[in-house]
Amino acid sequence: MVKIFVDRGGTFTDIIAVTDNREIINNIPTDNQRFCVFNLPNDQWIILYKLLSENPERYQDAVIQGIRDILGVKGNDTLDTKQLEVVKMGTTVATNALLERKGDRTVLVITKGFKDALKIGYQNRPNIFDLKITLPSMLYESVIEVDARYDVNGNELKAVDTEQVYQDLKQVYEQGIRSCAIVFMHSFRYPDHENKVSQIAQEIGFTQVSVSHQVSPLMKLVARGDTTVVDAYLSPILRRYIDQVLSQLPDVRLMFMKSDGGLADADQFHGKDSILSGPAGGIVGAVQTSLRAGFKEIITFDMGGTSTDVAHFNGEYERQIDNEIAGTRIRVPMLSIHTVAAGGGSILFFDGFSFRVGPESAGANPGPACYRRGGPLTVTDANVMVGKIRPNYFPAIFGEAENLPLDQAIVKQKFTELAQEVSTVTGNLTSPEKVANGFILIAVQNMANAIKKVSLQKGYDVTKYALTSFGGAGGQVCCLIADTLGIKTIFLHPYAGVLSAYGMGLADICVIQEKAVEQLLTLSLIKQLNPLINQLEIEAKNKLNNQTVQSHKKVNKKVNLKYQGTDSTLLIDLTDDPTIMIKVFEEEHRSRYGFIQSNKPLIVESISVEVIEQMETPEEALISRIRPLSESPKPLETVEIFTHDTWYNTPIYRREDLQTQDRIEGPAIIVEKISTIIVEPNWKARLTEYNHLILHRD
Repeated sequence: MVKIFVDRGGTFTDIIAVTDNREIINNIPTDNQRFCVFNLPNDQWIILYKLLSENPERYQDAVIQGIRDILGVKGNDTLDTKQLEVVKMGTTVATNALLERKGDRTVLVITKGFKDALKIGYQNRPNIFDLKITLPSMLYESVIEVDARYDVNGNELKAVDTEQVYQDLKQVYEQGIRSCAIVFMHSFRYPDHENKVSQIAQEIGFTQVSVSHQVSPLMKLVARGDTTVVDAYLSPILRRYIDQVLSQLPDVRLMFMKSDGGLADADQFHGKDSILSGPAGGIVGAVQTSLRAGFKEIITFDMGGTSTDVAHFNGEYERQIDNEIAGTRIRVPMLSIHTVAAGGGSILFFDGFSFRVGPESAGANPGPACYRRGGPLTVTDANVMVGKIRPNYFPAIFGEAENLPLDQAIVKQKFTELAQEVSTVTGNLTSPEKVANGFILIAVQNMANAIKKVSLQKGYDVTKYALTSFGGAGGQVCCLIADTLGIKTIFLHPYAGVLSAYGMGLADICVIQEKAVEQLLTLSLIKQLNPLINQLEIEAKNKLNNQTVQSHKKVNKKVNLKYQGTDSTLLIDLTDDPTIMIKVFEEEHRSRYGFIQSNKPLIVESISVEVIEQMETPEEALISRIRPLSESPKPLETVEIFTHDTWYNTPIYRREDLQTQDRIEGPAIIVEKISTIIVEPNWKARLTEYNHLILHRD
């Protein structure tokens, strides 16, 4: 049987297959640079594979094509899905639809008098000195106001006029709108009115009906409403993509990564859960592999083709409830990930005064200039220019026949022209390699600033952490990032180039159930909450039982605490003793904000119960040492790279040739089939028995 783990990114789609079928391994061409095969214990193998996310001349869907390539299915031959045990996937389909505003046409049904509540929002001004405020576009196309209302205590002030609601919804339905978002005042506690309108919408024929008390059962009308609209707007797009994949993979268990870092079966995967589907897989992969390597304080650094994602880990996954993505507020638990538009495909600009990197990306099509598709200069091209990416060690997958290497000549030509332009404009003579290195340092600074936001700005001493670097481009700059931040240790897993996909295979199924509380934290309140917590746990376990067979389950119970009169909450473990929770809250508050307010009581804003169904995960590959300890690895060749404002003679090593306890001093290049690792001057690399590459700074 074969297990497939997939991360469909903006530039590349990464695919990992775990199999015990030797025939599949024997059919993989040994000379094909796209495949990387590792032996696992118990007569299993793991296959790493990477292909462009968009290549319309060759295939319609990268995921299906990647599975066909791994299984050796040629041309139009039928894909035998019986050998596929499960496909676990992270996808950017819904994320892209939100960013590009290409979701389904949606109607918002809201309490009368609140037609413009979501548009008004909280009247935040992110850029306070902007004279022209550009509001993000609303996701809904039209609004229906319903004259029905409960008061805050659950008394029905006015009932739903079902006939009027039917007429209003029918009129919208006849305009071609098929998605409906229903958001009423106080419905997180009193949902009857929402349920009645939902039933009417389904009877009319709306194919997507999202109700706020199910989507986000928490206080705050605006955030709850925005989340419900996002769910209605994106779920149909997601469902069509899922149906498309299932049509090619009938009778195969298909699972998706959610934004909270847990897996869900395809029928349980909704629009509100999908925004950080791909990046969440990377965080899970980085954390789980780092824990296996013995690191407990971790900064994850995922540099891909389009963007870079960073996160902080110190014992448990950090999640945040209130999120804003692409100008849209979303109130669901998501892994706390900070993203910057800096990746290998980020476009380089010179405006006559200064250098700029991104946020625009060349993507997969046309891609960087070296991809032979007529693309612009990017960070990847800059690394080619300074010699850190070597075309003869990079997969030859370019050109019409997909058999050509990176185009180094066009990179040199474009950087030479750019260096001449810079010299002319500034009056300072410069060289192509200095221009390229300057762009790299700008990108490094942008990414280092992102790490500061998840660490230093929250009170964590980043110098005590290990930097877990992954993503196709992470190994090229990880030492420069660490130098900028004062980090002394870097961890690189052998699957670092496809670790987001590997994270899909290391994740567990999880369900999070929430409930609003908004009461003072007291011992009597905790006793009152116990029945509610037990009910949430039962609901979560019921959802899990519908997805998979009974197995070991882990339960985490949390409360969102805040000072009375404030909005900033912190997620704290629920205990029977409120004094313990107060102490933990104050420690976290002092660390994050620099102060505490002991004279203010604490409010329990909401409670949450997370039930985790632990799944079987792949084992780590083991390697042995054959060479004597006194014998060092031999480089393939010695080349020149430009770093720290000078050229260095630099040996190149192939990672597959390294053995446990090997040590390499920088500068050096370690090439893999799926990534390139640059060991900068003053850094040393060593290999462990699990094929883990650990970098230390002198």
